[in-house]
Amino acid sequence: MSNNFYKDEYMPKINRIGKMTGYVGVILAFLPAVALAVVYGLLPKPAALLTAFVSGASAFGVLWFVEPISYFPVVGPAGTYMAFLSGNISNMRIPCASMAQVAADVEPGTEKGSVIATIGMAVSIIINTSVLTVGAILGTSVLEMLPASVISALNYLLPALFGALIVQFGIKMKKHSLVMVLIAIALYTAIGMGVFNWLPGASNWLGTMGCVFLSIAIGLATLKNTAKKEA
Repeated sequence: MSNNFYKDEYMPKINRIGKMTGYVGVILAFLPAVALAVVYGLLPKPAALLTAFVSGASAFGVLWFVEPISYFPVVGPAGTYMAFLSGNISNMRIPCASMAQVAADVEPGTEKGSVIATIGMAVSIIINTSVLTVGAILGTSVLEMLPASVISALNYLLPALFGALIVQFGIKMKKHSLVMVLIAIALYTAIGMGVFNWLPGASNWLGTMGCVFLSIAIGLATLKNTAKKEA
């Protein structure tokens, strides 16, 4: 892909369409509340709104900053717009984007990687929406037909998926991956023991944020060390 085409034509269109769809998504998200207020006159008290906001922000506010930074290197600009509009980022969009890049043999963070990730995520959104539509109609009746052991096994789908991703990418960066797995185990063990209970909502965000920024720091240190040895 030409650098000029990517920067001069592709990215401006992506940013324009991404912002437009993002604004439409925000409007649609608030539309039911606005309809209740305008049509039925149901208005919550300002104190109740503030309490709800503070409660939500204290638990998930850090993720508003951590997730875009964490996911951007994999999904790229277009993928970021799509991911935060469609949802299911960590359990659907990121794995699909990563596997698409592996299948196409492109590196995350590159222009080709960004385009391939966008295609992978677009396909996942179409399939996800189709399956959810069918599941919403037939889901209960299908689940009732499954044995209890199968239903219990469904709880392990996400850990198995991320385990496969760790192996897939860990092969390329063995030392870095091993160090980060050990750090993640230590960090989540400390969180489970309540070491960080003094931080508001630490169990919701500290593990992800800590692993992401520690991984970036270790990667930069490794890169500098390699550059010094080669110099």
